[in-house]
Amino acid sequence: MIDKLAGIEDKFSEIEMLLSLPDTISNKEEYSRLIKEYKSLSPIVSKYKEYTAVSEELDGALLLMNDPDMRELAAEEARSLSDKKASLFEEIKILMIPKSPNDEKNVIMEIRAGAGGEEAALFASVLYRMYSMYAQKTGFRTELISANETELGGFKEICFSVIGDGAYSRLKYESGVHRVQRVPETEAQGRIQTSTATVAVLPEAEDVEVEIRPEEIKIESCKSSGAGGQHINKTESAVRLTHLPTGIVIECQEERSQFKNKDKALKLLRTRLYDMKEKEQNDKISSERKSQVGSGDRSERIRTYNYPQGRVTDHRISMTLYSLDSFLNGNIEQITDALAAKDNAERLKGDSGEDQNRQN
Repeated sequence: MIDKLAGIEDKFSEIEMLLSLPDTISNKEEYSRLIKEYKSLSPIVSKYKEYTAVSEELDGALLLMNDPDMRELAAEEARSLSDKKASLFEEIKILMIPKSPNDEKNVIMEIRAGAGGEEAALFASVLYRMYSMYAQKTGFRTELISANETELGGFKEICFSVIGDGAYSRLKYESGVHRVQRVPETEAQGRIQTSTATVAVLPEAEDVEVEIRPEEIKIESCKSSGAGGQHINKTESAVRLTHLPTGIVIECQEERSQFKNKDKALKLLRTRLYDMKEKEQNDKISSERKSQVGSGDRSERIRTYNYPQGRVTDHRISMTLYSLDSFLNGNIEQITDALAAKDNAERLKGDSGEDQNRQN
């Protein structure tokens, strides 16, 4: 692996040189490609440089152990540096895990009320607020695509995008069934009700990844409905797209401009088609290579939010936090980081097994 890291460092230096050339700067497509590669290699190279520096210090400390006057002090220093070197090596191994091509993409999130009627719809709005606050504190931007609001302020379903580098890598573990246990405001007896909402996290597809032919789409315009201002029900700004080969129907009415609604609807359609293609590919992967954190299946119950006890429990890693209010205010990193760590550990284990098989 050390030889491989040295090769990565050489590649990084080469890209750094290419990015300074006028010909590269003038070629937007090539410059963009190299910038992405530069950013992806930068953390590995930085950690490798730190590793080599610690290795050199360790070699120096080991040499000093030959000096009787310095032996005790050098031995202590060597132990510390050896531990640091081992820790850095583990960090590098994680950084070397091949990233999903989707990790750096924006995402489209869909939240739908499940079992529980109006209470489930209200819970869907709580989740939307939670992810919006998380996006804001992370430096991401959210953009509403479509929403079906209830009279009490909940959502039967809501669809929005999260825009920012690495949005998918941060949010991909949120797909699944989220369960809430609390006393509804409409419950006079004070009984706890269990309701659910489903969350889907889809990597936003780019134009080149999914081809949509004009003849495959039926486009209809209609008047917007629901709350939203004086223009509602007066202008045909809402758009309904039907993808004829798959039967997928997309409706968008959040913008006053029909053109903007059409653009958002096409973006969502492209993403859903890409998601279908991804699922077909993933179904071909053997069960041994699937992440043990969870399949991302929307039917899989992943988390429970218990209001009376003030706790949130992620069932995939058996992790419970007694800080529900903070979690619902967008501070979800403790669980998402733990999920990522578990996923990385499983992938490392899988890679080690494959390496062993190749050696045999």
